[in-house]
Amino acid sequence: MARLKDLYKSKIIPELIKEFSYKNPMAVPRMEKIVISMGVGKATQDKKFLELARTDLTMISGQLPIVCKAKKSVSNFKVRAGDKTGLKVTLRGVRMYEFMDRLISLAIPRVRDFRGLNPKSFDGRGNYSMGLTEQTVFPEIDAGKVEFQQGMNITFATTANTDDEARKMLELLGMPFRKTEAEN
Repeated sequence: MARLKDLYKSKIIPELIKEFSYKNPMAVPRMEKIVISMGVGKATQDKKFLELARTDLTMISGQLPIVCKAKKSVSNFKVRAGDKTGLKVTLRGVRMYEFMDRLISLAIPRVRDFRGLNPKSFDGRGNYSMGLTEQTVFPEIDAGKVEFQQGMNITFATTANTDDEARKMLELLGMPFRKTEAEN
């Protein structure tokens, strides 16, 4: 079993029940999925950028990403409807917990000038989104072989009803949120 999933079942569920006084353990919020997406705008000029990003995202997630196509034509960006411009992976179950463990313990500490994740990036329904500016923070990626830096968006979808419940659950899982002025 994944380390974070074991931690969730043994320590986090009882703590969340105590703090938010849930009547039923099934009402406790849990991780539903993690979606990792990359917008590869350079792919409109050269298709090799999409393949390089696809290789990196496959190594990071352990799963083959799907290719996303542009829905609208935008002449300023030289994009036509139907052009391949992005990649996306949805992780669930054991892969989701293993990716989250690697992200929290290995990748986030390698980010330059890291001062904590923005605690205001919740959507109001208990889901959290964050961005990384480069893929080389993951240990799976060999920084010497990277031809171009590619950022990514990571969304954590939870079953929480409020942002406070989701924030507490993610903090207990180990997400390093930045302290706000009210907490200092």
